[in-house]
Amino acid sequence: MIDLYYWTTPNGHKISIMLEETKLAYRVKPINIGRGEQFDPEFLTIAPNNRIPAIVDHAPKDGGQPMALFESGAILEYLADKTGQFLPTEGRERYVVLQWLHWQMGGLGPMAGQNHHFCHYAPQKIEYAIERYVRETNRLYSVLDQRLSQQHFVGGDRYSIADMAIYPWIVPWEKQRQTLEEFPDLERWFDDVSQRPAVRKAYALVEDVNPESGVTMDAEARKHLFGNR
Repeated sequence: MIDLYYWTTPNGHKISIMLEETKLAYRVKPINIGRGEQFDPEFLTIAPNNRIPAIVDHAPKDGGQPMALFESGAILEYLADKTGQFLPTEGRERYVVLQWLHWQMGGLGPMAGQNHHFCHYAPQKIEYAIERYVRETNRLYSVLDQRLSQQHFVGGDRYSIADMAIYPWIVPWEKQRQTLEEFPDLERWFDDVSQRPAVRKAYALVEDVNPESGVTMDAEARKHLFGNR
């Protein structure tokens, strides 16, 4: 059994998708980041950077004590190695998948995250910041579209943890002020991944865990998300 410390964000969706794809047994431990639960001392023993997602694997592959992990990219790689699925075990193919996983972690995620912040949450509309991050998101979409014009999936011929990491950051494309029609190969890939049963099941968690995910952010959520040191 794996405990998934989760909230309904793109990084949270990455891990719920992987757990559904691998059919590993898991239980959801909601961490309401809008109410400051990411700062609870108990959670910080698992995720010292006070960010979701995190996991505790109570049956690690080495047979030892329960394994706690934070950082979504590390969790995806760990679960892939644990199950032998969605990440080649050796050779060039493994590193191709990993490079695109790290591309998401170091590029698409942070840039799209800043896009969301300045477009939707910043108390002052700073046009320079909005333009910068919308344009950089567009550039990263273009990089992804070019890659998908050459390969069916991001890492190659097979669906992998790279696709699982990237997909949730494309889901809110409208909020990022992008259009999928501009990127036909990305749009083809996006539609394919959207139809996967495990992806649909992972996103269905939103209704159970955070049915008010579309509600406007209140002052308390702003304090916890943007005001804590």
